[in-house]
Amino acid sequence: MTGTWQNPDKRHTGVGGHFYFGKTVNFHYLFHRGHMQIIPAAQRYHFDGGWLSALWLFSFDHYHDPSNIHFGALRVFNHDRVAGGAGFPTHSHREMEIVTWVLEGALAHRDSTGGEGIIHAGEVQRMSAGSGIAHSEMNADPDKPVRLLQMWVFPERRGITPSYEQRRFSLEERRGRLLPIASGASLPGAVKVHQDVTFFVSRLLPGESVVHNATPGRRVFLYVIEGEISLNGRNLDEGDQARLSVDGPLSIEAARETELILIDLA
Repeated sequence: MTGTWQNPDKRHTGVGGHFYFGKTVNFHYLFHRGHMQIIPAAQRYHFDGGWLSALWLFSFDHYHDPSNIHFGALRVFNHDRVAGGAGFPTHSHREMEIVTWVLEGALAHRDSTGGEGIIHAGEVQRMSAGSGIAHSEMNADPDKPVRLLQMWVFPERRGITPSYEQRRFSLEERRGRLLPIASGASLPGAVKVHQDVTFFVSRLLPGESVVHNATPGRRVFLYVIEGEISLNGRNLDEGDQARLSVDGPLSIEAARETELILIDLA
């Protein structure tokens, strides 16, 4: 569909009208330990605004599915393509941890704390909206598109001082391994997220495999950015996602060259 993007910050950002903020949300009616839900690429919501082509994996803006609001602390997962010279003008956020991973091109960032810069492909940015922040995100190239993932997680507490942090990673650092790029834990190289969550990225060649040893009972969200994998024997193609409640190691093997992101959360 076509239309105009609107700031979704005040829409569908909670669960039953309440933010997460470290509270336990009862998912047992959907997920018991060891459960794996695979959602095919075709079920992503596609928004075409001309300059913005977006794939929304959770309720966002005018797309509202009461059965698909969040997964644990993960509230938003958007796969965006922004045309050259276009972007999101200044808008406000509160009480959200926003992680942006640029896949191709460059995204210019400016915010009300005085922070500004350009996020290039292979760079991650964490922005803590906390008590309130205004920012803009524009394609830094007037001609070429920028492709990115933007993910929001509920913070561990209210009123965090707004801030942002950015880090660059090479392709070699994520080749053949799960590389942590953003985390609530103190992991070397990863930007700090104010929540019990870790974001991993990986680039796998055909036949390569990695294992994720999550603590039993935690949740894992996996998205195939490009390529094709086997996840504990289940096939996932490009654009597919898996939502799991972990009961043991997760084995990931690439059927063809693959780029993926894995989010480990409580």
